[in-house]
Amino acid sequence: MKTTTIVAAAATAFLIVMALPTAAVAQGRGHCCGHKGWGPGSPYNRMYNPAAVETVAGTVVRVERFTARREMSAGVHLWIRSDSDSVSVHLGPAWFIENQETSIAAGDQVEVRGSRVDYEGEPAVIAAEVRKGEDVLMLRDLGGRPVWAGWRRRP
Repeated sequence: MKTTTIVAAAATAFLIVMALPTAAVAQGRGHCCGHKGWGPGSPYNRMYNPAAVETVAGTVVRVERFTARREMSAGVHLWIRSDSDSVSVHLGPAWFIENQETSIAAGDQVEVRGSRVDYEGEPAVIAAEVRKGEDVLMLRDLGGRPVWAGWRRRP
């Protein structure tokens, strides 16, 4: 009888421990695609507002890696200069951007569709789509869900 109780308790503890990472990802606090903070429910990605989407066109001045939040892996952003101003455009996690067929470099003419946000007291755009000539780099769907977060649980 004691052995059965110990085995049942151990099995229950094992199941709880195994469920914790899944629950954290589902709530946006854990890892998505192996990188913390880039998941669809993360505080960073919740800044994207589908109702505040606009299009910005201009010349890429620089392409840089950045860390959006302390707990996140490196991301990529662009500085774009248009006729009227310059703006920082956040693309997504570096591991995703650097593995796409479309590359973006300083001097490129681009058109960016994304959500205008206030990032650390400065205006920025979290990109959903970047057009460079005939090439289109898709980063988010119409609802703002990042394309790098393609894994979904089956119901």
